[in-house]
Amino acid sequence: MSSVNFESITSLLQGSDTDHTSKQLLKEVLVLVLARAIRADTNVEPAEVSMVQSILSDVLGEPIDAADIKLAASSELFERQSLDRYLKKATRKLNEEDRILVMQCLIQVLRSDDHIREFELDYFDRIANALKATPSEIAGLRAGPVA
Repeated sequence: MSSVNFESITSLLQGSDTDHTSKQLLKEVLVLVLARAIRADTNVEPAEVSMVQSILSDVLGEPIDAADIKLAASSELFERQSLDRYLKKATRKLNEEDRILVMQCLIQVLRSDDHIREFELDYFDRIANALKATPSEIAGLRAGPVA
């Protein structure tokens, strides 16, 4: 199973301008955003962990261990700087498609236990704001021919 080392995140938080691959940064952002979503309502459901694993496997093409997801969900990585602040820095390095992908995956996780709570809505809004996602982006709408 793949392990996540959060090198891109750590360097962003430390203000380092190290060049990281967009795939690695996307992987770390997805793991953190989705893992922390399962804890947004303080009630971690097995269905949520399974959904995060499934999404990460589908999107990244590699399995992520449940232990890594749980570690990211409770990580002390953000004690000095908030997840919002990290995401605002990461947003500058993620393209529009990656930001939309993160939001769409987050929606799947929040819906996975068939009950969306107020804390989860607040978390979603914070992530959308930090990623500078517009309502049309979140809805998956784009200008051009409809497919």
